[in-house]
Amino acid sequence: MSKLHFTTKHANAASVQHNWYVVDGANQTVGRMSARIAAVLRGKNKAYYTPHVDCGDFIIVINADKVKFTGNKLEEKTYIRFSGYPGGKKEETAKSLLNRRPEAVIEKAVKGMLPKNRLGRKMFKKLFVYAGAEHPHIAQKPQELKF
Repeated sequence: MSKLHFTTKHANAASVQHNWYVVDGANQTVGRMSARIAAVLRGKNKAYYTPHVDCGDFIIVINADKVKFTGNKLEEKTYIRFSGYPGGKKEETAKSLLNRRPEAVIEKAVKGMLPKNRLGRKMFKKLFVYAGAEHPHIAQKPQELKF
């Protein structure tokens, strides 16, 4: 009797193809959009997803200044950073951060959804966020990604 052997195919750096996608952030909810972006950055949309390999794609987010929050999050959600010095804790509401640096809102949301290791840092470098409708990545011929 012969035994059947099935082996799982694992992706590696040589076999992975990275595509470029554009996401329009206008009238999109921040958390839902960020979760889908994080999944594509990790490569979970591909059949050959491998957790320890960077199989994700490049994502360009445009119109980051036109994203929306649900409920009272715009006034109540706070972003906290700490300088390391006594009394160095700074808090900022989502509304003021969205007015001051709209790219940071999406970057912080997506970064929190990626792995906290060197692979996650490598995945995060493939995210490009722009406040307006223009981006400098025309040469890569990005496809539109619809959610």
